[in-house]
Amino acid sequence: MAMQERIREDTAGAILFDAAVSPQVEADWFEPETWRVLGALRQQSGGRGGIAVIATPAGECVLRHYRRGGLVATLMGDRYLWTGADRTRCFAEFRLLGLIASLGLPGPQAVACRYRREGLFYTADLITRRIAGTRTLAECLAAGLLDGEMAELVGALVARFHRAGIWHADLNAHNVLVAAEALYLIDFDRGRQRRPGEAWQLANLQRLRRSLVKLGAAAQGEAVFEETLWKPLMYRYERTLRA
Repeated sequence: MAMQERIREDTAGAILFDAAVSPQVEADWFEPETWRVLGALRQQSGGRGGIAVIATPAGECVLRHYRRGGLVATLMGDRYLWTGADRTRCFAEFRLLGLIASLGLPGPQAVACRYRREGLFYTADLITRRIAGTRTLAECLAAGLLDGEMAELVGALVARFHRAGIWHADLNAHNVLVAAEALYLIDFDRGRQRRPGEAWQLANLQRLRRSLVKLGAAAQGEAVFEETLWKPLMYRYERTLRA
């Protein structure tokens, strides 16, 4: 079903939502306390993103508050410089997710997003449909489930996005979801569609490789990791990219 963009503006900001998913989205949808009071807050975690799983009229969703990481977070926290509505992090990710869906790629379904402006800065939130029955690639690795076959599936997944020119700004093992029937990429903050090119594609893959190594995929040695996981991943990546 094609995305049906609707925008509701007020004096503090705006809500962008997909009317095909939910005909109306209220401002309090973006407040975890709303769902807690209704008994619809399934779980909440802290960390940089501030993630809450919520049971909405549009189904079970994930509510994410945008928050900076790194040293700049100590100064800016969850604030971003205002340069126009269409350039907000939430509007950009919402629309990229719509493009990803239109291309038939496995990513989260966008439900709604919101920015709240205050002077030169804004804060933002995004609601997406929860992808049920999954665990992250990082969790699979920790559980000893990441083998050559799963590595091939990851390679094919990344290649499908790269073939369409979709660049993931933070391609790591936490942003790959594994389900029984499919794999998904999530968290497309700062992502965009680019002209296919070897340089950015290889840089994306190297980011994923560093993530796997950092999480212990090379615990038995770099040579073992290369032979049992990275070679199968790259083999399937290259075949899928050229299919």
